[in-house]
Amino acid sequence: MRGRSFIIRGLIVFTVTIFAVRLFYIQILEEDYKVAAENNVVQKIVQYPFRGLVYDSNDSLVIYNSPVYDLMIVPKEAEITDTVAFCNLLEIDREELNEKLIKAEKYSSILASKLVGQISDELFAKLQDQLINYPGFYVLPRTIRSYNTKSLANVVGYVGEVSGSFLNRDTTKYYRSGDYIGIGGIEKSYEDYLRGKRGASYKVVNVQGVIKDDYRDGEYDTLPKSGENIHLTIDLELQQYAERLMEGKVGSVVAIEPSTGRILALVSAPSYDPHLLSGKNFGKNFSELNKDENKPFLNRPLQARYPPGSMFKTIQGIVAMHEKVLSADEIIKVDHSNIGDLAPPGRYALVKAITKSSNNYFYLIMRRMVQQGADESAFIDSRIGFEKWREHVKEFGLGRKLGVDLPNEIKGNVPSIEYYDRIYGAKRWKYSNIASLSIGQGELLVTPLQMANLGAIIANKGYFITPHVVDKIEGWPNPNIKKEILPFDPELFDPIILGMEQVVKGGSGIRGYLDTLKLAGKTSTVQNPHGEDHSGFMGFAPMDNPKISIAAYVENAGQGGRAAVSVASLLAEKYVLGSISRPWLENYVLEERYLPKNAPRLTIAEN
Repeated sequence: MRGRSFIIRGLIVFTVTIFAVRLFYIQILEEDYKVAAENNVVQKIVQYPFRGLVYDSNDSLVIYNSPVYDLMIVPKEAEITDTVAFCNLLEIDREELNEKLIKAEKYSSILASKLVGQISDELFAKLQDQLINYPGFYVLPRTIRSYNTKSLANVVGYVGEVSGSFLNRDTTKYYRSGDYIGIGGIEKSYEDYLRGKRGASYKVVNVQGVIKDDYRDGEYDTLPKSGENIHLTIDLELQQYAERLMEGKVGSVVAIEPSTGRILALVSAPSYDPHLLSGKNFGKNFSELNKDENKPFLNRPLQARYPPGSMFKTIQGIVAMHEKVLSADEIIKVDHSNIGDLAPPGRYALVKAITKSSNNYFYLIMRRMVQQGADESAFIDSRIGFEKWREHVKEFGLGRKLGVDLPNEIKGNVPSIEYYDRIYGAKRWKYSNIASLSIGQGELLVTPLQMANLGAIIANKGYFITPHVVDKIEGWPNPNIKKEILPFDPELFDPIILGMEQVVKGGSGIRGYLDTLKLAGKTSTVQNPHGEDHSGFMGFAPMDNPKISIAAYVENAGQGGRAAVSVASLLAEKYVLGSISRPWLENYVLEERYLPKNAPRLTIAEN
């Protein structure tokens, strides 16, 4: 009995201690409870910060903030004496009002939450006079994102209200119901810099909810801190021109400054006007865009996967020379006995093989790399050579993320030994099973960003800087930029560059030739089992002092020497020379004669 008595007394003491500690915390330490206890006379008003501004590379303002107003509610204090009049005032129906009231009560009975967001100036004027009749409601000034351009949607992203599921996952506990957060683009990847820090003010109110004075002379007030301003690497004028060239098409264009990794233009087509996702019609416009079969939300430069096609032959040549299975001036006689080919049979050295894009030449040199006689068994020998080849390919940034400062970048695909083991069985495949890789087809998949970066690597003769769209955050360096040096002798790039020059001067890329531009590049006719082939191009200009590297993919446009090289050449000319001297080529791109009749077009109505 004594033991039981001791346990019971201990439980009582423990329970009383818990209650005492909790009461002390609520009454003394936790300010929110102190304010809630005084809510009949004190109102907490959240002060939202201005989100950071966004500028292009020439310091032109791209994104700014426009004022709007949210109608806030504190459910415990709310009184609606005339529901019909209240609904008419807010221009909503009874059912919608009930849903909003239930949502607010579910969030908190004592904390303010948003009842109606982004109220127009006209409605705000009406509310100012009428809110005195509705205790528990007040208007909170906020801002929404506004844009000085219809471009850059897939770069900048958009801002939207946080969801309930996000709030449940938010370990930082920063966000609250009704808050806005960056979704997609730099709005998401630089959210911590752009969002700023909220403040709060406490006001003494009368029974009608009218503010009378600061609570305790503002002792508990905190000022909001605006978000950091961001400067992009994007040249807005160049971006707008690139988007114009890609109007009515599906595909992407990426332009990079080789020496710095700064992304000068990044186009995903089709895209959308960023204004569509800012304002009261956000939900309606988002739904329409999300249902569009052309996928305007898909950031194709980072997320679309294509075979590289003949652009990949540049990598093959460098790796083969590095592995010493090939010298640039070695003559190889080829016929059409190994793989399909549009290049004529004959005698080829590396420069000519790049210029003429001989499939059989690159079939033979990859076979040398894969089958090096390291083992008597052709199956085991192929595994050894293939793995070495694969690691070299990945050094060019393929099959991995480059680390661009935008969300949702994908790796593409450089198939592995394990992949082919699953397809054919362990040690049951050899070079003949994977030969399509030699010409950039088969299971090899890349993103347009990786191809533009390949152009930068070749222009730099063996290194690249992490591609990025944010140049600087005011007061902060960009921490994610690094230089990556590839393990290849710079001299190995010379014959590749010479071959790329000849491609544009007199080969498949001649449509993009301009003597004053000195563009070097490689075209690709990318095989597409689902329809017309895709047109691809990768290159840089000028050859002697590269200022821009470009990759362009135009889906279902056929040969790379048509749409892709034309788009890339015009964009390079615009950037390097400052103006366009070939209106005939511009008209060729804009008139889209190379596209099938059912070329998809995006048609989304404005607000």
